[in-house]
Amino acid sequence: QVRLMESGGGLVQTGESLRLSCTASTPIDTFAAMGWFRQAPGKQREIVAVITRGGFTSYVDVVKGRFTISRDTAKNTVDLQMDNLAPGDTAIYYCNYRPVADWSDSWGQGTRVTVST
Repeated sequence: QVRLMESGGGLVQTGESLRLSCTASTPIDTFAAMGWFRQAPGKQREIVAVITRGGFTSYVDVVKGRFTISRDTAKNTVDLQMDNLAPGDTAIYYCNYRPVADWSDSWGQGTRVTVST
């Protein structure tokens, strides 16, 4: 079973930056895609950013231009650089993998991001 470990969360002020990292227990280039998700208090989990095996990236509209997803296949890590953070970005952030067509239903502990005004 693939294990994912997220890190890098914290408490920051509006406008500041954080860099999240996800380390996988297996080579990430075996997956069709890796992604970052988030779940804000009282809301459903939503997808934030995706990077495919081919390196194509996509983002949910509210983070476009502020967040950047990247990967290091040698280290089996996927990072999420988050700039110009806003209170609406407050959530627990999770990474996940998509072996082929569907995202895995196995989730890690996540990492908490809190953005204060």
